[in-house]
Amino acid sequence: MSLLEITNQTWITVAIVAGIFAGSAILIGALILIVGKVFKVDVDEKITKILDNLAGANCGGCGCSGCSGFASKLADGSGNLSDCHVTSPEKKAEIAKLLGIELKEEEPTVAVVHCNGGIENCADTFEYKGNPTCAAANSLLGGNKACSYACLGCGDCKAVCPENAIEVTGRLAQVDPDRCVSCGACITTCPKGIIDRIPSSAPIYVACSSKCKGKEVTGVCKVGCIACGICAKVCPHGAITMKDNLPEIDYSKCTGCLTCVAKCPRHIIISRKVVAEETPKQSA
Repeated sequence: MSLLEITNQTWITVAIVAGIFAGSAILIGALILIVGKVFKVDVDEKITKILDNLAGANCGGCGCSGCSGFASKLADGSGNLSDCHVTSPEKKAEIAKLLGIELKEEEPTVAVVHCNGGIENCADTFEYKGNPTCAAANSLLGGNKACSYACLGCGDCKAVCPENAIEVTGRLAQVDPDRCVSCGACITTCPKGIIDRIPSSAPIYVACSSKCKGKEVTGVCKVGCIACGICAKVCPHGAITMKDNLPEIDYSKCTGCLTCVAKCPRHIIISRKVVAEETPKQSA
């Protein structure tokens, strides 16, 4: 076979291979287009518009994994717009217009930790050396704190806070009200369920979550509520009632006179002004 024939045969082979590759690429491209069209997921335009107005924090405070999930729930009517505490009132008004619902006026809120135990005040029942998270500690006999309602102080709430508004000192979490946007990420993360929202204007809050009776409380915590009810008795405005051995504050009646703060023998009703001044500030 001559050199020319070999060369021609080589180019024919190359052309065949190139044709096979080109044909395969065209076929695969066509299949992708067909599959894409058949299995195309139509995104609800309403969901897109809702998502455009949400804050986009993806904090999970609403109970969804992110803003897209919350937008979907709002669109199908299974979500409550008030569950989002990060989106601005102006944007919420736009979403309410899209949904055709009335926007309820909401008072700004802030998160607080209903515990004042920590290392100094609440005893440990054993030394925990496992995974250093509140969730892991809580899975072991409810944690190592003698009070079953106490803050475990591992900082799960701090880890999920998108605003760096939580500091853990002496194994006790504290919220910086100046940074807190009340997204709720810490609330859903705390395995003890002792973080809650109160009105931003609230002058006081109860720094205890124990529903136990006095004798049991005094055996495990130096500052836990003993359910004596003095705060309810001395409140001049009837803003405090006792429920499940704990003071419950009606903030619509509370004037911030601080009579309860002064009279509480265990000092578990705390002035938020004092907390704001004492909470360590985090760097941005």
